[in-house]
Amino acid sequence: MTAQLDSQSVALYLIEHPQFFEEHADLLAQVKLTSPLVGRAVSLQERQMEVLRHKYHALELRLAELIRIGHENDEIADKFQRWARALLLARNDVDLPHVLIDGLQSIFGVPYATLRLWNVAPDFSHTWFAADVSDDARLFANGLNGPFCGRNNDFEVASWIDEAQAIESVAILPLRRDGAAEAFGLLVLGSPEASRFTSDMATDFLARIGDCAGAAMTCLLD
Repeated sequence: MTAQLDSQSVALYLIEHPQFFEEHADLLAQVKLTSPLVGRAVSLQERQMEVLRHKYHALELRLAELIRIGHENDEIADKFQRWARALLLARNDVDLPHVLIDGLQSIFGVPYATLRLWNVAPDFSHTWFAADVSDDARLFANGLNGPFCGRNNDFEVASWIDEAQAIESVAILPLRRDGAAEAFGLLVLGSPEASRFTSDMATDFLARIGDCAGAAMTCLLD
């Protein structure tokens, strides 16, 4: 009695006996497969070439995507360097917040930006960036472990921007001293486009901006 072989058994046999088609080379010319590309039966060799071409094309697309992402990262890194350089060139401490905000808008193309600091030194208590901040805003800042990005759901911090009604999405960055648990300020970025700052976006560069801004602003604290 002849045992019935299923397709899995045949596939396993061929895997375990790679020399099978070397010993039965004539079978290769007889094996015909339906090609989804040309819609007709093709030889095993032709089908293998189609599979390889498909894989090669997929790799080409992936490589092109990686190159695009690399170029975008290079551009962002260049903007970050220009922005950090502007902070280093600020002539005095009180100019730093303005230079910081102006750089984010002009270099990074952020439509709206502002910040608030608390516990500033007495010499800076009268400045725009030291305006009163509610306890809720401070608690919110302390609760952020990194940048918050998403729709503007009438956040209090968004109201710090004069054009708050036009803001559809925000990025909110806590400002901290190195290693400190509590924040001493918030950097707020806004956009009229809901897709500019989203909850699922990568925040690596935003986190670096927050770290750099926090380091620059510590000179204004009491």
